[in-house]
Amino acid sequence: MDKETKQEIIKKYQRSANDVGSVEVQCAILTQRITELTEHMKIHKKDNSTRYGLMAMVNRRKRLLKYLSKENHERYLSLAAELGIRGQK
Repeated sequence: MDKETKQEIIKKYQRSANDVGSVEVQCAILTQRITELTEHMKIHKKDNSTRYGLMAMVNRRKRLLKYLSKENHERYLSLAAELGIRGQK
């Protein structure tokens, strides 16, 4: 992910002018990186070190989303819908 893409994601999901580390921003950045690594894994199926890193990112995002769900469920639902993750019922 290049700097411009990361800055766009931060601007879109930040809650205040100086916010670069909120749960929403972290989840959005992780989602972008997970998407990129998933495409890489489709081409390089035997790249186990990348697979290990990808699984670590997925688990980190999962923990962040779980935390957000406990703290503010409405923000969790809106973020999950925007990012297109977690099946909505």
